[in-house]
Amino acid sequence: MPRPNLVLFMADQLRADALGCFGSAVARTPAFDALAARGVRCSDAWSQHSVCAPSRVSMMTGWYPHVHGHRTLDDLLKPWEPNLCAVLRDAGYCVAIAGNRGDVFAPGVTEASSDFCGWLDPPSAEATARRFTPAVPEGHPLYRAMWFGSGGDEPLYDVDEATVTTAERWLAEGAPAERPWALWVPLLFPHPPFTVEEPWFSLHDRADMPDPMPVAGPGKPAFMAACREAYGWDALRADEVREVMATYHGMVSRVDDQLRRLLGAVDAIGATGRTVVVTCSDHGEYLGDFGLFEKWPSGLDPCLLRNPLVLAGPGLPEGVTFDQPVEMVDLLPTLCELAEAPIGHTHFGRSLLPAWRDAGGTHRAFACAEGGFRVSDRDLLETAGWIYAPKADLQRARPELVGTALVLRTPTHTYVHRRAEDDELYDRVADPAEAANLIGTPEHAALAASLRDRLFGWLADTSDVFGWEPDPRFPDVPHGWR
Repeated sequence: MPRPNLVLFMADQLRADALGCFGSAVARTPAFDALAARGVRCSDAWSQHSVCAPSRVSMMTGWYPHVHGHRTLDDLLKPWEPNLCAVLRDAGYCVAIAGNRGDVFAPGVTEASSDFCGWLDPPSAEATARRFTPAVPEGHPLYRAMWFGSGGDEPLYDVDEATVTTAERWLAEGAPAERPWALWVPLLFPHPPFTVEEPWFSLHDRADMPDPMPVAGPGKPAFMAACREAYGWDALRADEVREVMATYHGMVSRVDDQLRRLLGAVDAIGATGRTVVVTCSDHGEYLGDFGLFEKWPSGLDPCLLRNPLVLAGPGLPEGVTFDQPVEMVDLLPTLCELAEAPIGHTHFGRSLLPAWRDAGGTHRAFACAEGGFRVSDRDLLETAGWIYAPKADLQRARPELVGTALVLRTPTHTYVHRRAEDDELYDRVADPAEAANLIGTPEHAALAASLRDRLFGWLADTSDVFGWEPDPRFPDVPHGWR
């Protein structure tokens, strides 16, 4: 079989349970659902970080954030570091990156890793301004929940529209017929502020929104209460929370419609039968769970880390749910195996294809992720204004709230280690949202110790990488004064 084309459609801050194919009773996501029906839905897939840049860098490299220190929003992939786009391009693929998501590659890397990048028609300044204009005053509870209301009655040619329109045009005008191509379409939606234009804004009945997870009792990390206090989220009424949730689901439905258009553009050039499509997110969103909104760098809850990963196309199973643990670092070796693209660096992903070929095969026994920072890194933490100012200020004022955290999930249990707080243990079967911390209970002591050992074994096994090209141990040097 010839090497397939590749489409990577990546949303931002998309919860897995906001899609119909992942169990939502209120979602209106026919494009995602249809893709899952003709491909593989990974029901136990996990991002490696709950913040945009570290998560996306992990996917591009097959590295965990701790491997090369990519744990912040502005420590991006350097020219000398590997990335999926460059690997595919070196293997003969024509690589296109639609749009201008600036939170993955350091300067120059986007251009060096692709044959096409950016927009063909940039987003409208008017649409962008409207997108970021709140419908309520700053002191309003909904503003503090990052809700900006309706984007109006007309379609907005914003960043995502410019990205998808560019992808459509590139497929129609630039996708080569003589060699395989790879198209990455990274979006901004459904990232806050929560706002979308009609018909998406009114698409979901506010009364239909499910109840979020209530504020948890003792045992959850201290940042949760601190964030609720900093933003005043405890003052939100139930109908206001449902308003935010319905707007978010409208944003997701808009993303779904953009996926429909993209798949239609692939089909219009006759490439559906030879194109593998991957849909995923970088991470999720609290969306009212535990009384929280947005995300937190050391937040490791399922609503933040569970990833709506779907793969469909030639050579892949059809209509299958894969329920073994998957990590998003697995994307690199999976796509490179499909593309017959050699990988020239140490990474920690595992191709999904062997497990899918062998119905009884095992992919992973557990999935790991991480977040946070050393408390001593306080002066290096981000500064931010606008709706993110309370979060950024809180991190610098109380760095222990965003201390380094590691998590290991088996199919049945979750163990979290926090350097600045108590550890956590959850029963994923009885408590899938991970609300009741079982750490410290005598009946779970042996299990907690076993999971802790496995977590630290993972950390030791993945602590670093070294280059494959040896340096001369005794290089020639100029002798004398310089």
